[in-house]
Amino acid sequence: MNASSATSPFGNRPSRRGRWLAIGAFVLALGIIALVVYRYRGGKAAPSAQPRTAVVSPASDAPQPILLASKGAQRIGVTYAAASMSPLTREVRSAAQVTFDETRVKTIAPKVDGWVEQLYVNYVGQSLHAGDPLLTIYSPMLVSAQQELLLSRQLQTDMSDAAPDAKQSATTLAESARRRLLYWDIGAADIDQLIASGEIRKTMTLRSPVSGVVLEKSVLGGQKIMAGEALYKVADLSVVWLEGEVFERDLPLVQLGAMVTADFEALPGAHRSGRISYIFRTVNPETRTVRVRVVLSNPGLALKPGMYATIRITGTSPQSVLSVPRSAVLSTGERSLVFVKRRDGMLEPHPVVLGIANDTQVQILSGLAAGDTVVASATFLVDAESNLGSVLGGMGNMPGMDITKPVTGTVSAGAVAPPAPAPRPSAPPERR
Repeated sequence: MNASSATSPFGNRPSRRGRWLAIGAFVLALGIIALVVYRYRGGKAAPSAQPRTAVVSPASDAPQPILLASKGAQRIGVTYAAASMSPLTREVRSAAQVTFDETRVKTIAPKVDGWVEQLYVNYVGQSLHAGDPLLTIYSPMLVSAQQELLLSRQLQTDMSDAAPDAKQSATTLAESARRRLLYWDIGAADIDQLIASGEIRKTMTLRSPVSGVVLEKSVLGGQKIMAGEALYKVADLSVVWLEGEVFERDLPLVQLGAMVTADFEALPGAHRSGRISYIFRTVNPETRTVRVRVVLSNPGLALKPGMYATIRITGTSPQSVLSVPRSAVLSTGERSLVFVKRRDGMLEPHPVVLGIANDTQVQILSGLAAGDTVVASATFLVDAESNLGSVLGGMGNMPGMDITKPVTGTVSAGAVAPPAPAPRPSAPPERR
């Protein structure tokens, strides 16, 4: 018995297993070498002597000029319009709010010190007319002025037969005493009653110098008041202001004196008209708007301060501008295009820069000239036709969409033949 048979009872089985393991290791090494070479060469096959297959180059993303037959254009609804120079009329809309006419708001304050005996106007919102009584006041100054007036009137009567100079002095003194009461806002009718009665009154009546609605009241019955102290704030609401915000870009269309139409939610169907009386000098940095003021008459006081309204301002550009129909412009978010009809009938896309616009027209700042004929409708369909070639070409960049012409019996450029699979070791023979 030899050494090998002594070490294993299965005869030569260990030597067969070793041979199969060696074969497998050799095949695995070949595979690793092939993979390293493939990675090193960037996954490209060696240049082939066979002729290359032509590859379709992707088209540009930009729309291309196209030619539409008259029947095709009619079928998709294409119409044309000319770019023209004309003033551009636009309606500017804005939210607005009714407020007081500041020139018609007055403060009522007494001109003498005293104590309030009785209030006639004693709540906010009460309507007033010029001459209506406000309150009665006891004032030592008014009592002294009454005494001076009655004495001067008595002196004037006594001096009726005196010399002209003395008579004139008495008359001047009486007029001065009367004028003092008038300057202290005592009504002429109340002074006449004082003279007719000849009796000094403890209190006198202060009357409203203006008409309007009481906005503020800061006086109570029995209160001591001082000269110059604001007792009432009164606003005349027969005329009100309407203040709205206009965007900065719309300012060229807003002019002083422009007619404005206002609609109010509280007054459906009641349109009010007025004119712009003032355009504020500053721009709100947060909203990029400018405030405008409209003066409105207010018959029946139907418009109340604080009401909301929608104002519509019809403005016209100060000079003629180049414009086309809004439907002629195709905006993609990144650019704006119009399709210009050339003399040869081709529809050529032109990028344009837009300006102001209204519901039907849009200003063209650059990209067109007056007289150019543009596609005015179905612009989107024309653009789709123009982009069809670039869309198909662009698909060549997509994975699995290499647009190449198949060639029989040849391998396209850039294609790599799959490597032959490594030989698999055969199974060991079964032991009998």
